[in-house]
Amino acid sequence: MLKRISLFFCLLLSNFALAQLGGESTYQFLNLVSSPRQAALGGKVITNVDYDVTQGLYNPATINMDMDNQLALNYTSYLGGISYGTAAYAYTIDRRTQTFHAGITYINYGSFDGYDEEGNQTGTFTGNEVALSMGYALQIGYSDFYFGGNLKLITSKLEQYSSFGAAVDLGLIYIDDRIDFNAALVVRNLGSQITTYAGLNEPLPFEVDFGLSQTLEHVPIRWHITFENLQKWPIARPNPARATSDLSGNQTQEKIGFFGQVIRHTILGAELFPEGGFNIRLAYNFRRAEELRIVDQRNFSGLSAGFSIKINKMRFSYTHAKYTSAANSNFFGLQLDLQ
Repeated sequence: MLKRISLFFCLLLSNFALAQLGGESTYQFLNLVSSPRQAALGGKVITNVDYDVTQGLYNPATINMDMDNQLALNYTSYLGGISYGTAAYAYTIDRRTQTFHAGITYINYGSFDGYDEEGNQTGTFTGNEVALSMGYALQIGYSDFYFGGNLKLITSKLEQYSSFGAAVDLGLIYIDDRIDFNAALVVRNLGSQITTYAGLNEPLPFEVDFGLSQTLEHVPIRWHITFENLQKWPIARPNPARATSDLSGNQTQEKIGFFGQVIRHTILGAELFPEGGFNIRLAYNFRRAEELRIVDQRNFSGLSAGFSIKINKMRFSYTHAKYTSAANSNFFGLQLDLQ
């Protein structure tokens, strides 16, 4: 069974190996950070298997019985006046059927002033997108591997144009309880538009991520390392602002070597007291840091930090993520135990 699933993943990767990053596909909001916890750990953690019901939105293989009757509501004050949020809920039917997961992701782009081709004002318009998901995970035989999937229905409205699409996420996770170690692979946004904005069919933001995490034996810290966007190599492009000139005025573009490409796929994170009622989280996203770094100026792009605190049956989470000197994001989350 495991060999069949591995073969299935390989076939999917070969079919979508030319998938692109931001700006080259539609429904980009599907890969936004889904919760404050995920944001605090760098944005793309896929190996947490615990009470965090929002984790099932990003990696369906993590859906488990600890999420039973947990409801999570998350809100983000994003860049440029954009706001978005997620909600997730899981319910365990029984120990045999196990747990079903449901979620929603929405984004509101705010209001814009409209103009025609002659510069005449045509009034204001808005834009928003929503994705509804249903997920389920199962153990592969009696092994330490778990496989999960999300089915997503997507709707998008931008001014007078609208689009509808469907996609699936597929996840595979290995859990070693003896050393508290997890390894996961997730393939996201396999699907297409069903109806297009204006007759042009655009690809979805396909993405492949691989992650590792482990809780240290004698220290209450869980480390995380995630390798993102593995479907694309190379991922980095020379920054024109970092070009150098010689005395004759000849310019030399920035050169990005193999290590520079690898590091841009890497996210490092750590969570202090991962199983406690109070958690502290910190991470560094190398790609975000490099892409948003200002030449000759330290602005700490790529850093994110947050915490969560549990009071009775409520857990509140907050994260602050650094993007540029002029733009940061705040993530707020509330998880309720409805049992």
